[in-house]
Amino acid sequence: MIDILFCGNDGVYDGMLTCALSILMRTKTEEPFCFHIFTMDVSHLDERYTCISDEHIRSMEATVKEFNAENRVKLYDVSSYYMKAFSGCPNEGAYCSPYTLIRLFADVVKGIPDKLLYLDADIMFNRDIQLLWDTDLTDYEYAAARDHYGKYLLYPNYINAGVLLFNMKLSRETGLFKKARWWIKKKKLTFADQSALIRSTTKRKVLPQRYNDQKFLHKHTVVRHFSKRLFWLPYPHTDNIKQWHIEKVHSIFRYHQFDDIYDKYLSIINPSPKE
Repeated sequence: MIDILFCGNDGVYDGMLTCALSILMRTKTEEPFCFHIFTMDVSHLDERYTCISDEHIRSMEATVKEFNAENRVKLYDVSSYYMKAFSGCPNEGAYCSPYTLIRLFADVVKGIPDKLLYLDADIMFNRDIQLLWDTDLTDYEYAAARDHYGKYLLYPNYINAGVLLFNMKLSRETGLFKKARWWIKKKKLTFADQSALIRSTTKRKVLPQRYNDQKFLHKHTVVRHFSKRLFWLPYPHTDNIKQWHIEKVHSIFRYHQFDDIYDKYLSIINPSPKE
């Protein structure tokens, strides 16, 4: 079983769905997948912050089972974990939504296996996921690639936490997540959970950039991360183009490598009327 973790609500469902499709359509393995989804209701912070809908979970499960009947989608409501650990903490109003914090419960939520690939929702696989999944994590808490901008602006091996391959067994033993939760509760951090994980790390493996390419899409790119990036033309500015912004992916990035995935995605969210 290849175990994937997403975190979020309906606001990033399109990302979870397109990412899952890219994994299933770019991978040749017959090994089944389990897509674990952490969600929560913290609508007291924002009316949009409710659990991902049952309708979307049913749709995603039906979709992944088209590729392999043994594929699964498992939903976890971690609202109580969040309220107990992070309600009112210094990072609750961080630059990102509170849903980025809930991956830090992976060590205490029941049913999470000893190896787990966490993925941000704004990710597409360009090549077979096993190129990443088969990474040897012996003696490492996790493997991650460097952050495209952070490796220049902060320090050379500053990692991006959008793609994290966890050795959960070792991470539980070293207290990686427990230490990270302590940082979130006690200190305001620039990049919230990413900063907390980095500060709590005992030993990690740094992966080549092709496993989390945040700016370019090369033939050798395994993971294209559609994070916010800097554009120089027609004037210096940033834009946050996600993979489900299909028109912009075509017109600005000029990517057509994912068109077969988009065709499948659009058929799911806009099904043809039955005759």
